[in-house]
Amino acid sequence: MNQSHGLLLAGRYRLGEPIGRGGMGRVWRAQDEVLHRAVAVKELTAAQYVQEGDRAVLFARTQTEARAAARINHPAVVTVHDVVEYDDRPWIVMELVEGCSLADAVKERGRVESVEAARIGLWTLRALRAAHAAGVLHRDVKPGNVLLAEDRRILLTDFGIAAIEGDSTVTRTGEVVGSVDYLAPERVSGATPGPASDLWALGATLYTAVEGNSPFRRTSPIGTMQAVVMEEPAPPGHAGVLAPVISALLRKDPAARPTAEQAELMLAEAAEGRRPSGMRAYMPTRAHGRRPGPGRGGSDTGRRGPGSGRGGRASGPGGPDAATVVEGAAAGGRDAAGVGEGSAGTADGPALAPPSSPSDRLSRSPSDRLSGRSSKHPSGSRGWPAIVALALVAALVGGGGVFGYLHFMGDDDGRTRSPAADGGPGETVSGIPENWRRVHDPNGFSLMLPKGWKREVDGDQVDYTPDGGRRFLRIAVEKNPQYETSYLHQLSLEKPLRKKLPDYRRLHLNSNTFRDQRGALWEFSWTAGANDTTAGPRRAIEQMYIGRDGVEYGLYMSAPADNWASTRQQFDAMLRGWREG
Repeated sequence: MNQSHGLLLAGRYRLGEPIGRGGMGRVWRAQDEVLHRAVAVKELTAAQYVQEGDRAVLFARTQTEARAAARINHPAVVTVHDVVEYDDRPWIVMELVEGCSLADAVKERGRVESVEAARIGLWTLRALRAAHAAGVLHRDVKPGNVLLAEDRRILLTDFGIAAIEGDSTVTRTGEVVGSVDYLAPERVSGATPGPASDLWALGATLYTAVEGNSPFRRTSPIGTMQAVVMEEPAPPGHAGVLAPVISALLRKDPAARPTAEQAELMLAEAAEGRRPSGMRAYMPTRAHGRRPGPGRGGSDTGRRGPGSGRGGRASGPGGPDAATVVEGAAAGGRDAAGVGEGSAGTADGPALAPPSSPSDRLSRSPSDRLSGRSSKHPSGSRGWPAIVALALVAALVGGGGVFGYLHFMGDDDGRTRSPAADGGPGETVSGIPENWRRVHDPNGFSLMLPKGWKREVDGDQVDYTPDGGRRFLRIAVEKNPQYETSYLHQLSLEKPLRKKLPDYRRLHLNSNTFRDQRGALWEFSWTAGANDTTAGPRRAIEQMYIGRDGVEYGLYMSAPADNWASTRQQFDAMLRGWREG
């Protein structure tokens, strides 16, 4: 049982069992012992694993969520009763909604019937209209934040990253938060969001409801963001009377979307099973371009999460994991920094456009590359500015994580010859030495290893080592992750190591993208003692990620610090040759 079960907050709120979990924390069923009613309590667990500066930002967001919800008086918005402080963290006490989220319903049923989806959209839109009237932008409308109560009420929740008119304390310039699949094109390109951005997210949410899949999700966050700006969704096959509403809400240009009043009329007709009448056909447009004038540039916040790792060889494989930040990485870094001014097009040209050839980009002057101009592409042409692509990479993986995204995407199928750090030119294939062999592990995965490395098993840990453990690669497989992201998982693993390992020092801990899946890369050093495989300075690195099958994998390597350069090269090659099955 979780140690918080039975906890009494503020002398009145008794925690029961956890009923939900997200990137920022968990939600508990609780009992208000003063008013004798059931409530929900939101715990900010991410605050336990971040540095002091980021903790202040998380606390501010929690206060923003409470204030934002408190400003909105509407039956379709989850009511906030109280905010209490315990364990140096704020906890939000909210109305308890018995039921499930729209995301849960889609996962269970496959999809929602169009008329029912229209009813859900209608009430969600009414909640948004009330929020906008109160000066609040939700900024994270998605199926997981739309609650379907057992009494058939529809409620909008989670204003944790809301923007309150006149309040700029929560956001940091140049950052964007929200779930990538549901970010409006203008938010991806760095423009200031408005009510129309929430309506776009509603359109994407309704598409997901009737089709069972997100309209813009691709195999990587960068691909998803590009699709949001550049591509049209596949025509919905099950939208029925809701199709024209979804089409209208998903127009790329926010000014061309229907107003909230128009959308409400359309949804009301669709909820009655009637095709919306008297409305012009809304066909989604192509790329979103910025409009001239003041107020451009993003002020949303993004979160980036580093990962965390394990100490000496005796340590276990670590616990499970799973955040959506852009919600993703949830606790404290940036998962998606905004594409800044000057990187998303100008008033004369599109924000994002199709790729120019590599030779075109290389031939440009530095000023041309930064502005997206090229002698071969006039300003009005649709050429993808190289700086935008780089900004998206930096936004999604952050700092050293850029290396992780670009470096670890390959596989060894159809390998082509290339020089690599492990050996001279001609000795490697796609960075993997030619004399390495593929090892198929009984646990279902396989990887490329040098000759002479032997498999050792200690409980549920699988190690491969050439020298009895002086150097070793450890593979951890967690079939039921308990964390929302690998970043949060690694943060939880790092916390006890700070006290346990002598001279512990974090060298790198960032979220990244591995094999088109969100992961985290963690590197650290410490001084090993008698309980470790070697005494003296050691280093370790771990790539952790959650695969498409929902299983979390951790590839952890440790060795003495004096030959770390060659160990790190071997680790990189092992990542290239890794296969889940």
